[in-house]
Amino acid sequence: MANEKIVAQKSALVDEIAEKMQASVGTVVVDYRGLTVEEVTTLRKSLRDAGIEFKVYKNGLLRRAATQSNFEGLDEVFTGPTAIAFSKEDVIAPAKILNDFSKEHKALELKGGIIEGKVSSLEEIKALAELPSRDGLLSMLLSVLQAPIRGLAVATNAIAEQKEEQSA
Repeated sequence: MANEKIVAQKSALVDEIAEKMQASVGTVVVDYRGLTVEEVTTLRKSLRDAGIEFKVYKNGLLRRAATQSNFEGLDEVFTGPTAIAFSKEDVIAPAKILNDFSKEHKALELKGGIIEGKVSSLEEIKALAELPSRDGLLSMLLSVLQAPIRGLAVATNAIAEQKEEQSA
């Protein structure tokens, strides 16, 4: 009887993890071995402030959840002490925060993840982490869109000044 109860709890946990994997737009898997409690607390706070859920699960449960969610190719990242970060809103934020933290704390090691429903390698996660934030990208786009208008305004102003000089 107790065994059935434990199996039911584990099954429910696998379902919960699978649901989080599917709902997340940015999921990053890390090895946190070697971090102090203080460092993990700091990391958790920075992730929580960005709206990212950071959890530690057993690798067997993660493998089952990945298989259940049809995310093949994650078995090799689910080895050793594994923590996983889920973001439902920002694709870049978990990769960026964890990558920046790993630069300061060598004990944190990125392993891979899932980006917008696609299993991603360590290289893809790091490349994503190097991108500017969403706000930074929007500001760059706005700047690019304003450039032609700005050029037109400068040219129009120069023509107006030239005509004023000619008439004076």
